[in-house]
Parts: sequence; C-alpha cells; structure tokens
Amino acid sequence: MQLSQSRNLPKKIPASQPTVAHIVEHTLGCKWMLEVLRLIRQGINRPGAMTRATERLTTKVLNERLVDLVNFGIVEKVAYPEIPPRVEYKLTAFGSRFVEILDMIDDLEEYCQSRL
Repeated sequence: MQLSQSRNLPKKIPASQPTVAHIVEHTLGCKWMLEVLRLIRQGINRPGAMTRATERLTTKVLNERLVDLVNFGIVEKVAYPEIPPRVEYKLTAFGSRFVEILDMIDDLEEYCQSRL
C-alpha cells in the first residue's frame, strides 16, 4: 500500500506535501489528534507521559497520531542517544502557527455557542 493511499490523500498531491486544508481536515477528523496536540502544548512531550495523562489513549493510537503529526510537519521528533532511549516531541514553527488556527476555530465555536 502506498503512503498516499494509506492517508486517503488525493492522488494528485504528493504524500510528502499535503495541502494545509487536508492537514486541517485530517487533524480535526482524528479522534485523538487534538488531544495529542494539547498535551504537547502543555509540555507533556514524551510518549509514555502522554498515555499516562490520557485515559483510553493506547500506545498504538498515540504512535499513529505522532507519526501523522511528524509527517505533516506539525511536530518534530527528538531522539536522544541515551540508554534507555528517550524520545520527545515538540511543535515546529509551522506547528505553532497551525495550533493558532485551531485556537481560532475553538474561539469561533465558543462565539457560536454563546449566540444560542
């Protein structure tokens, strides 16, 4: 299976360069993606700490979401040459701008809810 097929990307767009619209759609459509981003923003950047901080988030699902975030350029994986191995994730410059957009969507949702 090709990467573009596994991600449901349009075939005309290379898997290495998804559009921002696709990234937003994929991020909002994945159940745990926003939670993983929230954890990273709060400074919980190690996978073990993330699974302990969130009930029902499995290691498998967390790893899938982290791979997506790294592939989209939203987070960066930092592997330290230590024993035992230590891996941390942090927002990239693009990721910081991206979460600002997500914050604006949250603000819009709050505004819409207050009008009801």
